[in-house]
Formats: sequence, structure tokens, C-alpha cells
Amino acid sequence: MPRHRTIELPPTQAQSYAEMKADYNAARTNRTRKRLIGVAPMGSGADFHYRRDVDFLQMIEQARAFDRDDQVIGQGITRLLDNVLQQGIKVDHKTGDANLDAALAGRWKKWTEDREQCDAAGEHTFKRMTRFVLRHVIVDGDIFALPLERGSIELVEAHRVRRSRFTEKRVVHGILLSDLRQRIEYWITQDDLSPNAAPKLNKMTRVAARDADGQRQVLHVYDPKRVSQTRGVSALAPVVDTVGMHDDLQFAKLLQAQTASAWAVFREREIDFAGGPAPQHGEKKTQTLADGSTRTLEGVAPGMVETGQPGETLKGFSPNIPNAEFFAHAMMILTFIAINLKIPVHVLLLDPSKTNFSGWRGALDQARIGFRELQALLIEKFLRPVYLWKVGKWLEDSAEMRAWADQDGVDVFGHRWAPPSWAYIEPAKDAKADTTIIEGRLNSRRGVLNLRGVDLDDVDREIIADNKRLIISAIGAAAEINNTHADAAVDWRELAGFDAKGQVAPPSALAVIGRAEKGGKDKGGPSEGGDGEENKETTGDGADDGDEEDGKEESDAEGDEEKKE
Repeated sequence: MPRHRTIELPPTQAQSYAEMKADYNAARTNRTRKRLIGVAPMGSGADFHYRRDVDFLQMIEQARAFDRDDQVIGQGITRLLDNVLQQGIKVDHKTGDANLDAALAGRWKKWTEDREQCDAAGEHTFKRMTRFVLRHVIVDGDIFALPLERGSIELVEAHRVRRSRFTEKRVVHGILLSDLRQRIEYWITQDDLSPNAAPKLNKMTRVAARDADGQRQVLHVYDPKRVSQTRGVSALAPVVDTVGMHDDLQFAKLLQAQTASAWAVFREREIDFAGGPAPQHGEKKTQTLADGSTRTLEGVAPGMVETGQPGETLKGFSPNIPNAEFFAHAMMILTFIAINLKIPVHVLLLDPSKTNFSGWRGALDQARIGFRELQALLIEKFLRPVYLWKVGKWLEDSAEMRAWADQDGVDVFGHRWAPPSWAYIEPAKDAKADTTIIEGRLNSRRGVLNLRGVDLDDVDREIIADNKRLIISAIGAAAEINNTHADAAVDWRELAGFDAKGQVAPPSALAVIGRAEKGGKDKGGPSEGGDGEENKETTGDGADDGDEEDGKEESDAEGDEEKKE
């Protein structure tokens, strides 16, 4: 009977083998997996990775340089802003009182469109300020908005919020934190501070994060990736090298093409080539160079013919620049840049020729998820706080507003933000699909409209108001016509475009709706159309359309029976 032996490894070998099988590969380094610089082996908070002031500010300036001077980045960010904001994110006042809603709408419109009122600098409308906020979040990483006592908003760029050189407090790039990471103060430098100067604490404005009532006095707009992240980081940070290399690649190819265009013909000669005088093509002149040497310049003209000398071979020089591989490589680099800007590369280039319709639609559908996230970020950190602050200011200044606010069932701060949606890519098909979903009870009207970024209550209210206005106007116009022309017998539905059941009728049927309902006859005859009994057309043998259909069905049935036999 065979005996089994148990091999016992030394404790160090057994332990090493177990650890080798249990660890993550990501925790190990080898010749193909280098240890990254700046990764703390014992773990760190998010603020550790931009702990040095000079590195943090340099990252901001690098991203601004790309936005300002790069041939792709600035336009890509503009495309992103155009898709996210479009004509602006609008507010819908929902206080519970129609008169208060109208009053707030008027005040908000006046304030947001008057740049002297909404902007502390008096230069931009609130819509333009919102666009600046989103651009700074993408490029710089964050931006700060200060609601001022006088009723306007001051925007503070990211580089102005920083810490003093000599401070031992828990300050992360100008934000003083509590032990629970709550914002206590924001330290803001003067606007004209030299970029090379280190700020002193007595030269900075220290703004409390909240006032005595607990309301925010500083709106910090940023999109963190970790809960321990105090400041925002540019969306361009992961592609700094990629952007620089793309710019270098494009420049190198342009320079290569420019250099190659300076050479047209190569002469190939034998070793014992004796040659002769070169033929002259045009006027010759001698030019003296800076180093004292001379060169001969000869004029050229279109259609010239180069004649080779005996024993000489002429070959044209026309290299393929750029080569075919260049375009695929450049597109790959642009794709890396586009995904960090949350837009498809085809939108970045405004060129859908490299994809088909399904690819274009699928990419846009995915991109719109990111667009909605950016809209929600703006609403949460900028638009809603500004609106609540502004309504509070109006309550302080207006006795009428305070009287409204004291009414039962009224929420003076009630409102809803309506971010813009996007047009259907295939309007007819998409609208038909929505109708099928609603009729099949796979979703409600409210649910379908919410997916489109539209509020059902707003849609129904607007449809009812529009129909009310249309019907009242049509009734009045029909009465006016009938009083003026006794034989007209115009029904108001003809003018409103409705049939007898209240549905939208086709134009061909509108001409006889009113008179048919009154029992009158269509004086225009069958050529004007109509669905009444008096307008039925007959066939040549006197059978009406219904009889003809019945005959057709019977013949079809007989044909089916013959096939079965």
C-alpha cells in the first residue's frame, strides 16, 4: 500500500508562497509595472496629490494655456458648453400662488438680464456668468461666487483662493477646514496680485463660509472625485501629455509638408558625368548672404520644362505627406482628448463622416448622460443657491413679498429648474416610439417627458392655455364673419383647425365641418372633400365603397378556400 509523504516547507517559504497568491497584482512592482510617483504607500487623502501650492497653480495655468492657445482644446470646451447650456437653464417658479409666481418671474427676469444688477463688475448677464462658471469648472477645476450685500454676484477665479506662505492652520489652498472638513473660511487674494508674489495673510480677504443664519456666503462650484477632495482639478489634467504631443505632431507634419514642397526634382548622375552648362530658365541675379557668401537666384514661371543634360536622369519628388497611418494615429489622440471633455470625437471635430448614423446616435446618447450630470452640478452648486439668496433679499426689501409669503399654502422659495433637453435625432421615429410606450403603458406621460427634460405639469398647463386662447379667438372670429356674411355659416372649429370630436383635422376636411354639423350641404361639390354621407362617391355600376369592399373580401375568402383544397 503506497505511503503518502507530507512535504513541509520552511515557514518563510510557505508564507511567501501564500502572500504571492493572495495579493493583488496592482500592489506589486516589476520590470513592466513601475511604481508611480506621488502614490503614498500607506494611503492618503485626495488633497495630498496637489499639496504643493506651486504645482496646484501650475496645473491651473497649464490648462488655461491649452484652452487659450491650443487648436483643439478651446473649441472642444466650447462644444461642450454649447450642448450643456444651449439657450440657458431656466427656472420655473412654483410657490403655490399664481400672482406670486408672476411677480417673482418678473423680478428674476429683470435681475438676470441686467448686467449692472447681477454682475458685481457690471459686465455680464447672469446667463453669461453661468457659462463662465461651467468653463472655469472644466478648465481650472473650480470657481467661487460671492453673493454681495448690494445684490450682485462676484465671481472669483481659482488662483485667487490660496493660502498664505506663513500659516500653520488647516488650510488647503485657501480654504480653512474644521476637524470634520467643514468649510470655515475662504482666503481670497487681491485681484491684481503678481503671479510671482507669495501672498501675505494681512493682504488677503478672509470670507466666512456661512453667515450668522447659517446661509452660505461663498458658493464653491467644483466637481470632486473623492469625498476628501477640497479643491477642484482641471478636466484636462489626465491628458496634459496627450494634448502637448498632439500639438507637436501636427506641427511636425505641417513642417514636413512645407519642407518637402521646397524640392521638386532630383538629378541622378553617373560617377563620370561631365555635364555641361545648365540651361537658364529665367532672369538670374546674385544675392549676398549674411556670412559673405553668395548664391544665384533664377526666376521661374508656370509651365516650365526642365531639360536634363546628357547622362543625367531627372526624377520628380512628391512624397505622400501625411501618410495614411497618420490619420488613424491622430484620430486616436483626439479620441483620448474628447472622452476627457465628455464629448464624442465626432462632436469635437464637428465631422460625422467617420461614423454611420447608429454610431453617431449611440455616441450622442452616452454623451448626453454626462451633459445632464453637468447640468445637475450647476443647479446644485450655483443656480439654486443664487436663486434662494436672491429671493431672500427680495423678502427683506419688499413688504408685499413678505405678505405673500405669510399666506397659507405658499412656499415663497418653491421653484424648479428646467435644464434644456436635446432635439430628437430622428424626430418622427423617436416621437412614434414615445407614443407606443405611453399607449402600451410601459411608462407614463410624466415619465417619458421627464426623460426628455420636460415637466408634465408645464406641458399640460401650456397646452390648455394655448387651446383656450385659440378657441376663444376662433369663436369670436366665427361670430364676426357670420354676422357680416349671413350665408357663410362658418363654424369656429374651421378656424381653430378642430373636427367635431375636438381632434386636429386635416385641411381638406375643414372646409365642410361647420356646415355638415348644421345639416347644410357642401356647395363646393365632391372636389372639396368631406366625410359626410352626402359626399360618398359611387362606382360606375352604382355600388358604393362599402359594397366594393365587401365584394373584395368575399373574393379573397374564395381564393383562400381554393388554396386550401
